[in-house]
Amino acid sequence: MNAASLTLSPSAAARVAAIAQKQGKPAILRLSVEGGGCSGFQYQFGLDDAPLDDDTVAETDGVRLVVDPMSLDLVAGCTVDFVESLGGAAFRVENPNAAAGCGCGSSFSI
Repeated sequence: MNAASLTLSPSAAARVAAIAQKQGKPAILRLSVEGGGCSGFQYQFGLDDAPLDDDTVAETDGVRLVVDPMSLDLVAGCTVDFVESLGGAAFRVENPNAAAGCGCGSSFSI
């Protein structure tokens, strides 16, 4: 799949850039999916030093979102956003593949 199948929102890109600058790391956000969570799968986020050869990479405002091939099968077509509300601030994945999700927004099922 191509990078057009992933989207990093401008607000998420700005947040990743700020976190990366504070930590002295490249502005690269890795999204992966692991088994677990309330609904079967859970999203994992972390800063990465560089994309791997088989990663899919999407870029917004100089910030890269990278996803490994196994996770891509579960998040293809998704948008990663950063939202702030009274309940706190968090990265959110808008995943068209998810049949159901939990209330916290960090896990999903297919």
